[in-house]
Amino acid sequence: MGNHASNQANQTNQTNLSRSTRPLRWTPADIAVAAALGVACGIVFWGFNFAYAAISPFLGAILPGVASLLHAFWYFSGPLGLLIIRKPGAAMFVNVVGSAAEMLIGNQFSMGFVFASAILQGLFAEIPFAVTRYRVFNLPISLISGLLVAVEYGFYLLFFRYQGVAIVSPRGITHLICEMIGGVVVAGAMSWFLYLAIARTGALDRFASGRAVRGMRD
Repeated sequence: MGNHASNQANQTNQTNLSRSTRPLRWTPADIAVAAALGVACGIVFWGFNFAYAAISPFLGAILPGVASLLHAFWYFSGPLGLLIIRKPGAAMFVNVVGSAAEMLIGNQFSMGFVFASAILQGLFAEIPFAVTRYRVFNLPISLISGLLVAVEYGFYLLFFRYQGVAIVSPRGITHLICEMIGGVVVAGAMSWFLYLAIARTGALDRFASGRAVRGMRD
């Protein structure tokens, strides 16, 4: 009797563990949607390359470092991917697919820089969601995610792209502040409202992210 009860308890624990971890497992549908989202974001990255090249000189003439306000259009995909897919690694997956799509279309940046940035940005975007064990998906978490990516990318640029700019200098400080503002507004807030807009079309009804928005409407 004791062994039978123990076996039943173990089976129950294993079943509960399986149920608790199942929502975090990737499904073929998750992979397909994440890949499609990554390609769409890659097209945005590619188009933004031209917009940034045209706009950044004017912003730089106003105040060096202000153009960093726009950088989040290159990394909003991480928070957006997490809000939609809601699985560990979603930000890195969407970022890497988006970068691959951008590279295939063509851009002026080196492959190493693009993919290293994509992985790092995805990693930092994941942090606040991972802290909540991928159970909390709301605007504050999205804002924190965007902010963390902005901090990472801001220092990444200073260390590897803007080597002649000191961190503690007017341009370095302006760059970091503008990077964080852009990260919160674009990668954080814009991604949240973009996710809501996509979900309200019904395109995500098969996913937890879509059902959550439908529940908000109901």
